[in-house]
Amino acid sequence: MDSLIKTKVENFNLRLAEEKDAALILEFINGLAHYENLTDEVVATEEILKEFLFEKKMAEVIIGEYNGEAVAFALFFHNFSTFLGRPGIYLEDLYIKPEMRGKGFGKVILSFLGKLAIERKCGRVEWSCLDWNEPSIKFYKQMGAVPMEEWTVYRVTGKDLSCLASEF
Repeated sequence: MDSLIKTKVENFNLRLAEEKDAALILEFINGLAHYENLTDEVVATEEILKEFLFEKKMAEVIIGEYNGEAVAFALFFHNFSTFLGRPGIYLEDLYIKPEMRGKGFGKVILSFLGKLAIERKCGRVEWSCLDWNEPSIKFYKQMGAVPMEEWTVYRVTGKDLSCLASEF
């Protein structure tokens, strides 16, 4: 995936991010945080992104470009389903600049991830969505996604994570 990946949407191409894209990725993360009213939670830096995305390869990033300009990104990583006995792709973030929404870019990115999942013999693609984000929920359902109604995501971070680790 070293070069541009042509898509069905005219002048919209995808490419796998490189280390030199760390500032751009951070810009997209901040844009997403602004949209979700979570800007005070962003502590990522270019250095952190370089370390974990490009040196340790803990996740992958796709950049969407329209007419040569970066307008979207998706950050994903592999998880594993014990029931399926296969890996899955977990989409952590999908963000399209507000002025570029409604052009089919999100559908292209999700379709690409679906294709990638099949190529990598994954059993599923999954992600989380904020309950109030009706436009995204509607879009995801149109793409064939179903909400996991009986499941609740749990998270341990910060001081509580340190406390949890200290119990070992």
